[in-house]
Amino acid sequence: MLSQRRSLIVTSALPYANGPIHLGHLVEYIQSDIWCRYQKMQQHQCTHVCADDAHGTAIMLRAKRERMSPSVFLAQVIREHKADFAGFHIDFDYYYSTNTPENRILCNKIYEHNRAGGHIARRVISQAYDPEAEQFLPDRFIQGTCPKCGATEQYGDHCEACGAIYSPTDLINPTSAISGATPVTRESEHLFFKLADFTESLQQWCQAGHVQPEVANKLQEWFDAGLADWDISRDEPYYGFPIPGEKGKYFYVWVDAPIGYIASFNKYCQSLGMEYDSHWQPESDTELYHFIGKDIITFHTLFWPALLEGAGLRRPTGVFAHGFLTVNGRKMSKSRGTFIRASTYLRHLNPEYLRYYFATRLTSGLDDIDLNFADFAQRINSDLVGKVVNIASRCAGFIHKQCYSQLSAVCAEPELYQEFAAARHEICDYYEQREYAKAMRCIMALADRANQYINEEKPWVLAKQEDHGMAVQKVCSVGLNLFRLLIFYLKPVLPIMTREAEIFLNTHFYDWSDCDKPLLRHTIKPFEPLLTRINPADIEAMLADTEETGRLV
Repeated sequence: MLSQRRSLIVTSALPYANGPIHLGHLVEYIQSDIWCRYQKMQQHQCTHVCADDAHGTAIMLRAKRERMSPSVFLAQVIREHKADFAGFHIDFDYYYSTNTPENRILCNKIYEHNRAGGHIARRVISQAYDPEAEQFLPDRFIQGTCPKCGATEQYGDHCEACGAIYSPTDLINPTSAISGATPVTRESEHLFFKLADFTESLQQWCQAGHVQPEVANKLQEWFDAGLADWDISRDEPYYGFPIPGEKGKYFYVWVDAPIGYIASFNKYCQSLGMEYDSHWQPESDTELYHFIGKDIITFHTLFWPALLEGAGLRRPTGVFAHGFLTVNGRKMSKSRGTFIRASTYLRHLNPEYLRYYFATRLTSGLDDIDLNFADFAQRINSDLVGKVVNIASRCAGFIHKQCYSQLSAVCAEPELYQEFAAARHEICDYYEQREYAKAMRCIMALADRANQYINEEKPWVLAKQEDHGMAVQKVCSVGLNLFRLLIFYLKPVLPIMTREAEIFLNTHFYDWSDCDKPLLRHTIKPFEPLLTRINPADIEAMLADTEETGRLV
């Protein structure tokens, strides 16, 4: 069953260190965690790395508002992020920060290679400048009235009301989000990455299956329009890495953020005394995958692979983009009480509920996911509790009371068991292709089949008959062996429930070949409830907590 052992580096997009993790973030981290857990069950060498995105104007201003130094503020945020990820059982092999010496050295090296290759240009640009704060303003730190629809309090680069894209100079009555002053225009020399130098190689890479088909089609619009230079510098004051040889210039946060993937992996290897440079060479057999949201596709599929190529490094094997999260059909919103923090959810609900629900909705495409709480409760209660756990609870009691806690010596339904075992091929394919929703449907169809078998055999009726012991043992042993396979198939999604099921079944799930043979003449331990039904009151309490938290922010 197991294929040749592969070496994989998997990254999740770096959470920005200016705020808490919310459920929208978790779509990605749960998606990537499931995939990595699956790969490790296949006995592949899979390393899952991430880091906090720790630079930029927003970090600098947030730390100032909190009356902390940036380093102290970042340390606090990283602790909170790590706690949230741990709460949802996101198992990073290494979690780092972009504000590290390793990342600075890598940024300088990659920049110097691109500069030596002639891929860096200079030119003077006009920018909005805050005369009171005495600093240049990023587009999102300028607010005003949309020139298209007249909506007020819109950002300097686009209107959230009508979706119009424009320049900050087009805003009506613009103001600085920092001081409230009216911005003025000033000139400054900036450094640019010449993206067009890589047009041909990027087109070939995008069309070679490294990105999803719908992404490749969208990127073709960029190629048709011609790739523009990318501004990679920012003026002081700015919280980030200074650009070598430049005065008062810093790397734009989107330069050092993806380089943080490399720094995090290298730091992980260093901690284990492992070599790491070879993984980043163009000839490397190691596969590199990025899980990202669809809002940052261009950074990961154009700028990033071009920056790597310009530095003589390997490009990603695959970039997997996903859609956004809506809650009860609406965008996440603080005012509507649907901007749900990870920590708020954890105070009220089991994290594996959400892991499973997201798995039932995730595909390999870019479709948005809706967290509908009525459907959420129904899915958990029906699928996990009513179907899967129900099998164990129905069979375990008979095995303990009638059969001295021991499963039968032979499998009474070898064909049925092999039908379940053979399904792992289809389920594995779904996991590999990130078609989790299809995998969950396949698993739940098997759960229905297992419950049907138990209903047909009626062990509760057999238990009342004379000389019933062996018949009951055979039926319930089949039921528990089918349950074992279902739990095994759910392990990438439900690691904690799986661990508790392993304790109950008195066994361990190591890899997919464990599915081949049933447990025979095997002693199990007393059954404890593996999962309880969702109480609607707990959902209501979480939403009320969210609204209260939103009012305090």
